[in-house]
Amino acid sequence: MTSRRPVSLVIPTLNAGPLLGEVLAGLDRQEGGMELERIAVDSGSSDGTVDRLRAGGFAVHSIPRRTFNHGATRDLAIVRARGEVVVLLTQDAVPADPSWLRRLLEPYDDSRVAGVYCRQVPRADCNPILAARLRNWSAGKESPIVQEVSSPAALEALPPLERLARCAFDNVASSVRRSVWENLPFGPRPFGEDLAWGKRAVLAGWRIVFQPRSVVVHSHNRSPWAEARRLYCDHQNLNDLFGISLIPTLEGARRAAREQREKHLRLLADLPPEVSRPWIPWAKRYAFGEAFGIFLGARSAEWRRRRAWWFPLLDALLRRGI
Repeated sequence: MTSRRPVSLVIPTLNAGPLLGEVLAGLDRQEGGMELERIAVDSGSSDGTVDRLRAGGFAVHSIPRRTFNHGATRDLAIVRARGEVVVLLTQDAVPADPSWLRRLLEPYDDSRVAGVYCRQVPRADCNPILAARLRNWSAGKESPIVQEVSSPAALEALPPLERLARCAFDNVASSVRRSVWENLPFGPRPFGEDLAWGKRAVLAGWRIVFQPRSVVVHSHNRSPWAEARRLYCDHQNLNDLFGISLIPTLEGARRAAREQREKHLRLLADLPPEVSRPWIPWAKRYAFGEAFGIFLGARSAEWRRRRAWWFPLLDALLRRGI
């Protein structure tokens, strides 16, 4: 895609903090001299985020915090964009170098490409267990991938994890062809709008490209409880979209907790003590939350169908603020 075609950039924000300055500086360093329209949707920041965005050339649309929705809020921003390609970035994903944007746009020379997502590398201070998990996710790989299927039946015939691989998409740092989005908006979705969109795009006959030469720096050092809650939402989504159920039984969750604990401790044992020592207590707690978050997420559809009286309470607790 030539650098003179209009491109829009969309970022949803909420109290982005000092890291937003790194994101804005990374955007200003991008090469190519292309026109880049900048749009943000802010959900009620109170830390100066809106002022920093406006100083960085963003048109800011403000919404009440309670109305934020991962899918609908992105649609709200994209409908205001004029670019032929719309780049989607989170408020804490920092472009790794000046070629990030140019390389993210390269695959659009193929008219069958609907969306492109880029590689994520962890920050230097990232929890080593979460850094290893990121390297195993589609957006953590080093080789380019073109994702497509010949027909909906061909996708359905694949094993669940292969279905996921064909539809993977990650809005931490991604882009969509505007003309495709007009027919396939993200739509209201409280979590996992990127994977749901990827599946719909592939089923409609489009290609999705993973472009590892385009890189952002992105990771979080969350608490074990916060990670468990996100895994619950992840696996609720994965079960809904692809039928993935990695830990279907309570006994399996107990066994997985033990196995993951040993796995994480072995990973830490291979690191220098000054690096690994602070993460050992975290790893022990996380192994439990990891296993049970995956188990609960995979089983939640069944409990919803059965109308288990306690499930809405559990679901609200685990999804709050995600």
